[in-house]
Amino acid sequence: MFSFSVTATDKQTGARRGRLVTGHGAVETPTFMPVGTRGSVKGVLPSALRATGAEMILANTYHLFLRPGAEVVEQLGGLHEFMGWDGPILTDSGGFQVFSLSELNRINEDEVEFASHIDGAKVRLSPAIATAVQNKLGADIIMAFDECVKLPSTRERVRLAVDRTIRWAAQCLEAHKNEHQLMFGIVQGGTDRELREYCSEKLVELGFGGYAIGGLSVGESHDEMIETVGYTVPMLPADKPHYLMGVGTPRDLVAAIGAGIDMFDCVMPTRNGRNATAFTRQGKMKLRNEQYKLQKEPLDAECDCYTCKNFSRGYLRHLFQVGEMLGPMLLSLHNLHFYQWLMNEARLAIDENRYGSWSSRWLADD
Repeated sequence: MFSFSVTATDKQTGARRGRLVTGHGAVETPTFMPVGTRGSVKGVLPSALRATGAEMILANTYHLFLRPGAEVVEQLGGLHEFMGWDGPILTDSGGFQVFSLSELNRINEDEVEFASHIDGAKVRLSPAIATAVQNKLGADIIMAFDECVKLPSTRERVRLAVDRTIRWAAQCLEAHKNEHQLMFGIVQGGTDRELREYCSEKLVELGFGGYAIGGLSVGESHDEMIETVGYTVPMLPADKPHYLMGVGTPRDLVAAIGAGIDMFDCVMPTRNGRNATAFTRQGKMKLRNEQYKLQKEPLDAECDCYTCKNFSRGYLRHLFQVGEMLGPMLLSLHNLHFYQWLMNEARLAIDENRYGSWSSRWLADD
């Protein structure tokens, strides 16, 4: 049911082109997964999402666990039927949200007890529970439950999270009961090379279907993040997918692909879209600025998305100025299309062995 193959590599960088096959279809890598936090990508119809070029999307275990509950999703046919998305889906473990959104009450080697960000109710989540929830949700790829810490943190605190992540990873594999799902392990370790190496070694020994690099884009600089990715990727099996979680800007993605990353997810294209900021080939465009008021041009003259083919900068700015919901919808759609275009261009550059030269313009952007 699952397979991953590397079909091309760039000789001057670590960039690689691949194909990930799942029970709901194949995904060309490197790939960017739009984030459907609560079972939908905000403001974007599934058909429109598919038209952007998206092949796989991400749903959030933490939020779906709290509402509507894994049992409800399961009884309504699983995530694919629930969301109206027939392509591959990945669910994260909920670990990042537990430690970033919730007021923690207690954490030990077996579980986390936290206050729900919705109503303050006490909730328990453990490796076994997180895995069982994901088994019921029914995504194609699921993630091991891990502990993510904000940076900067002390080495002792990061080491504690690494040890706990390794123990929990083994418990997740033991609890995993759905043979139609592929489980990835998550490498933690902050920006500490020794801890990343230690965590990678232990997770590889456990034998996951793929490996994610977590705990980045949480306070460190772009250079620190890419340096960490650069020395972590070679520690992971070359025949497995490499996934950088929660990243990021076009510059981040292009740099990480050059270091050997295959998969990404981030709320940035839709969050920026809802806040009147567009990603274009010429850089970011903040549409609330007065300069766009009378501009008849599309956001990006080279873009063939629905937004750029039909609407002017001036009209889009108007929608935001008067609070029309169509504005965030159209800009989110454009940004998602831009990210998929960027991934397609990256794949083409790898195929033609020119990734190093192609990526240089993006690496110079902020």
